[in-house]
Amino acid sequence: MADTNFDVIVVGGGPGGYVAAIRAAQLGLKAAVVEKEHLGGICLNWGCIPTKALLRSAEVFHNMQHAASFGLAAKDVTFDLQKIVERSRGVSKQLAGGVGHLLKKNKVAVFDGFGKLLGGGKLTVEAEGKKAADLQGKHIILATGARAKVFPNLQPDGKLIWTYKEALVPDVMPKSLLVIGSGAIGIEFASFFNTLGAEVTVVEVVNKIMPFEDDEISAFAQKSMEKQGMKFKLGAMVKELKKGKDTVTAVIEKDGKTEEITVDRVITAVGVTPNTENIGLDAAGVKLDDRGFIAIDDYCQTSAKGVYAIGDVAGAPCLAHKASHEGVICVEKIAGIKGVHGLDRSRIPACTYCNPQVASVGMTEKMAKEKGLDIKVGRFPFMGNGKAIALGEPEGLVKTIFDNKTGELLGAHMVGAEVTEMIQGFGIAKTLETTEEDLMHTIFPHPTLSEMMHESVLDAFGRAIHF
Repeated sequence: MADTNFDVIVVGGGPGGYVAAIRAAQLGLKAAVVEKEHLGGICLNWGCIPTKALLRSAEVFHNMQHAASFGLAAKDVTFDLQKIVERSRGVSKQLAGGVGHLLKKNKVAVFDGFGKLLGGGKLTVEAEGKKAADLQGKHIILATGARAKVFPNLQPDGKLIWTYKEALVPDVMPKSLLVIGSGAIGIEFASFFNTLGAEVTVVEVVNKIMPFEDDEISAFAQKSMEKQGMKFKLGAMVKELKKGKDTVTAVIEKDGKTEEITVDRVITAVGVTPNTENIGLDAAGVKLDDRGFIAIDDYCQTSAKGVYAIGDVAGAPCLAHKASHEGVICVEKIAGIKGVHGLDRSRIPACTYCNPQVASVGMTEKMAKEKGLDIKVGRFPFMGNGKAIALGEPEGLVKTIFDNKTGELLGAHMVGAEVTEMIQGFGIAKTLETTEEDLMHTIFPHPTLSEMMHESVLDAFGRAIHF
């Protein structure tokens, strides 16, 4: 019999779970992971990674279509949707195997099956309807993730009405597509299919796309996407989806009026629901918050002693890097590491990999004003940056928000090429609690896109050089 007693048992092998288990092993704790389906979780298998592979193919296709602007020639440029999907799935498969290798390398035991709390540090694992193991853990971390939210009147069928899973492995290239929801998932798929030639319409219930982003950045992104042919219906709601033989008619309501749009396919991207069912929360005494996510403190402790929760199941923002960071915080607190900092949500960066990319960290301008703060706002356009012009990417904006009294960086927001790679610079700045003076005195290399970060800081205080 395999050993069934552990210091730490992690339920779920996604980006929060496997990171927590590896960190526990590094700290000398005996660790195990229980995973019912795929190591790497939704992010690696059906989310972050495969979508980026699809979007990369779309980006290359877009560049090939505009080869002439770079002095190059590429005639009769086409794409093979099946091969694009195969590449995406291959990337995920490669990385999933890597997770398994990392767990084995760190001597983390892996149990295949569905984990359920029994209380008192006990956990049972079921596989294919049969008991696979009974485990005992001093500490149990729930990292069960979330799934696509489904509304009764917008029920996906896997054929005409897709969730992100079907959108990742499309069997056809739709000529027309309706995307419900303009968060990161919805906008990324809208961008992918639009680039490949689909006529895309996005419906969003609030009056802006990417609702959690800064208003100015959101408006900039929308205008750029509209130039690419995308259509948006904001402040609108899809009331009904009527399926035909190979089309779907959406009934859309706005300002009390309704209209109908018929499209080849629909993608629903209206949020996520935490995976809390049938995992024994009641038996263990684990409470949920008002939104149905597991309630935790700053160190991921639930209402039940010895039980913790990290990642999507513990609430927004539902981001892989937030889950991984929570996993580390949680395990280091368990191990008694001194100086462990609780999660500061204001320092969690957000990235959307559409065209143009959007990235942010910290407060939006609206949030800062609502708090009554005296702020300084700096902006710098891509058009003023030499590297952006050389890349053929002149559309974009970097925006920074500072506390005028203390010089604290309150927030940073970007739209444009490669901003998802640049936002970490402002993330580091917030972690180090740098002021505008620190950032002004930092030397940024030339020519780079990152110079715009410097110029935006300078602009906030009336010192921009190149604009």
